[in-house]
Amino acid sequence: MKLYSNQKLVVMIVYVMAMFMAAMDGTIVNVALPTISQEFQISPAATGSINVGYLVSLAVFLPISGWLGDRFGTKKVFLVALAIFTVSSALCGLATHLFSLNLFRICQGAAGGLLTPVGMAMLYRTFLPEERSKVARTLVLPIAVAPAIGPVIGGLLVEAMSWPWVFYINIPFGFFAFFFGLKFLNEHKENEAGSFDFRGFMLSAVGLASLMYALNHGPSVGWLSPLILSIGGLGLLFVSIFIVVQLRTKNPMLNFHLLSDRLFQTMSIISALCVAGLLGILYVFPLMYQNAFGASALESGLTTFPEAIGLIIASRIMPWSTKKIGVHGVIRMGLVGSALMLICLSLISTEASPWIFRMILFSVGLFLGHTVVSVQAISFNNISPSLMGRATTLFNVQNRLGSAVGIAILSSIIGMKQTAFDGDYSSVIPYQIALLVASLFLLLALILTFRIHTANFEMPKTKRFTRSDSSMNEDVKVSK
Repeated sequence: MKLYSNQKLVVMIVYVMAMFMAAMDGTIVNVALPTISQEFQISPAATGSINVGYLVSLAVFLPISGWLGDRFGTKKVFLVALAIFTVSSALCGLATHLFSLNLFRICQGAAGGLLTPVGMAMLYRTFLPEERSKVARTLVLPIAVAPAIGPVIGGLLVEAMSWPWVFYINIPFGFFAFFFGLKFLNEHKENEAGSFDFRGFMLSAVGLASLMYALNHGPSVGWLSPLILSIGGLGLLFVSIFIVVQLRTKNPMLNFHLLSDRLFQTMSIISALCVAGLLGILYVFPLMYQNAFGASALESGLTTFPEAIGLIIASRIMPWSTKKIGVHGVIRMGLVGSALMLICLSLISTEASPWIFRMILFSVGLFLGHTVVSVQAISFNNISPSLMGRATTLFNVQNRLGSAVGIAILSSIIGMKQTAFDGDYSSVIPYQIALLVASLFLLLALILTFRIHTANFEMPKTKRFTRSDSSMNEDVKVSK
């Protein structure tokens, strides 16, 4: 069959299906939390553990994904993770109490921590650097559209059916992607994957899990509470030790030497800031629209959705934009435009028409979509196929931490300002300030683009990382 020889199409189909499922799961569940609270007869605050358990588990397993893919094969690890995620989704829908739901969400998080970097490694090994701009345009669907459409679908499922369907919806996506990948995907292993870095895994597990817990609970519990200070401090300590140990380890779990290349380093940070800004919008605006403007969850989701339409259109017209002003111009234009739109969004009064919000959010998606697609296209230009698994793992760890830090900052701003307004959740001012801070994330990313010379934004044909035959983790060499 032709699909056996057309691995580019196979990898694209499997990756987009799996990532769409995982990315949508990140936002679709939030809509169902109030209903779960009522059905399980628990406080709304207690439902926070449903997301925290998922995020902590994801943070623990994310760093080892690169080594697992290199050691056991990207196809095998990806499909096992996909199967666990799908089965866990079904079990989440069948849960009858909070403990079992949290347990199955932890299993989901473990699988999700493996899916993204391993799938991305498969993708960028399959496509050459000059082909990756087309690949990045397709990645907009799972990366940006799925989180935006999640609340809409979640609202419809909860209202028309019941909360378990926000988990059951993952089953057809996972089922199709698993059996399609099982039949058509080719396997890839690295001969020099090295031994498992158990010390690095333990340090990262404690450090990243503690940081994720502190970042998610800090805004509600209070950053100065003994619990958050102790757990957050422990996380920072272990992550710091982890970085030092990794730099001195022959076969590290996270290869920080990859950051010696300025292009990869800068694009990784810009990507993390863009994700913080994008997810910040998807977090702050629905809260503002429901609490300050009195909209329902479904109305909020439908008003937010034009942002996803803008992202899709941006991915289609990006080749034309790139031809006109170059990749560097597209990235900078997107950051400036989306930051300005966020500022405009923060200035709208409560009497404004919903269509004004929709037009601004559409514009945010249109501008930011150009940046997200372009950054994805060139981030791995200098990475060789043998190092791709480790590079995508490091890239995703930074993105995950960036989004967690960004949302924690915005959530804290909303909480502090609402305290200043005597706990008035209907005041629009706290949300407006949070949107302004989200725009600062994008403006900071804009400043970082000037660290890279314009010529380095283009698709190189000869620059690559090389790896010595004796060890994959000797210092990375970069051709100048």
